[in-house]
Amino acid sequence: MRVGEVMHQGCTWCAPDTPLSEVAKILRDEDIGAVPIGENDKLVGIVTDRDIACRGVAEGQDLSSLSARDVMTEGIAWCWEDDDIETAMQKMEDQQLRRMPVMNAEKRLVGILALGDLSHSAANREIGEFTSAVSAHH
Repeated sequence: MRVGEVMHQGCTWCAPDTPLSEVAKILRDEDIGAVPIGENDKLVGIVTDRDIACRGVAEGQDLSSLSARDVMTEGIAWCWEDDDIETAMQKMEDQQLRRMPVMNAEKRLVGILALGDLSHSAANREIGEFTSAVSAHH
C-alpha cells in the first residue's frame, strides 16, 4: 500500500511571516495538529500546537508579536506519495514523528500522513509498535 492511498489529502500551509494567531486559527478551524510552512516554493518547517505551547507560551513570549517562523520546527522530514507505507512508517519511527508532510513527483505538498491515517491501514501489531516508537520519551 502507498502513502497516497492513506494520507490526509490536501493541506493548508503558511508562509513563515504568518502571524502566529492565524496559524492557531487554522489549527483550530481545520481540527488539525500541524501546519507546514513554505517559503520560496520550498517546505522550510512545520508548526504544531506543541510548538506554539513550548516555544511561545512556555517561553513567556508576547504571542501577538510572533510569527510562524518564531516557533516552527525546521528541517522537517517528509515523504513521497508513492512511498510504501512501511518506508514512511520507518522514517516516522526513526525520527519520532506523529505526522509527516507528503510530496508528489513535482515536489508539491499534497497531504499529511498522520498516526491516525496509519492506524486505519496497518495491522494491529504493527500500529501498536509504531505508536509506541513515535510516542517514546525523547
